[in-house]
Amino acid sequence: MLRRREQIAQRWADETLFRTVFTVSREEAVEAGRTVVEALAQVAGADLSADPEAPGFLVVREQLSQIGSARTRTGLTPSQVSHDVDALRPPTVDLLVADLPDAAPEAVREATNVLTVLMGTLRLVVMETALSEGQALIDRQRLQLLEMTTPVIQLWDGIVAVPLIGTLDSARSQIVMETLLESVVEQRARFAILDITGVPTVDSLVAQHLMKTVAAARLMGAECVVSGIRPAIAQTIVHLGLDLGTVVTRATLADALGYALRKLGTDIVSEASHGAGER
Repeated sequence: MLRRREQIAQRWADETLFRTVFTVSREEAVEAGRTVVEALAQVAGADLSADPEAPGFLVVREQLSQIGSARTRTGLTPSQVSHDVDALRPPTVDLLVADLPDAAPEAVREATNVLTVLMGTLRLVVMETALSEGQALIDRQRLQLLEMTTPVIQLWDGIVAVPLIGTLDSARSQIVMETLLESVVEQRARFAILDITGVPTVDSLVAQHLMKTVAAARLMGAECVVSGIRPAIAQTIVHLGLDLGTVVTRATLADALGYALRKLGTDIVSEASHGAGER
């Protein structure tokens, strides 16, 4: 393969797998092809064509990681990526056969078989890389979604709130804690309200997450108030024997805000009450 390295790289640069990734210039695609060919030749020379963990494939994985990632981001399925890898084999076989014009049929057949195994292993490596990059992309998007669905709102000077909606699992609880603590520092908040009106159920795990968040907020100098304690949730907490005695709780977000405002020496007076007082 090394003798035909340049020609193989030139052929591969025109194939979909390389062309759709290295779109800045064809020279980049050719250079990537050279790197992969050299690595495959090293694998074949060590008689490790069927071993995807062969040292030579480490270079291939590094080179193809960006290919797998880019192909995954375009929304292509694993079968399409596999098809693109298979398309690299025909031009390589043609060049290999052309390089053995006087070889015996058995020698040509053996070389072709080795190449077939090598390309099959290459396909496996690319698929593993694509799937790994795809999972990494999903994980990043999931984290971004968690951050978007866990906003911290400044309700008043010194008062921030986190309205929680949906299930509160360990991963999301960590996001809640981190974003809340960051907001407490940035806003110099003295009160942090965790509103669980949109949390469907509260079990021992959810209560544990809430208690950890409350404790962390206290360490940052902010008092934490849990609001949205509905009758059903209150009964569940009592039934489970959960101890929230050290946590300030309020039925609604408005009640929690009123509590925090009074602690800050401020209060909200309705316009109707104010007008009645004037009369």
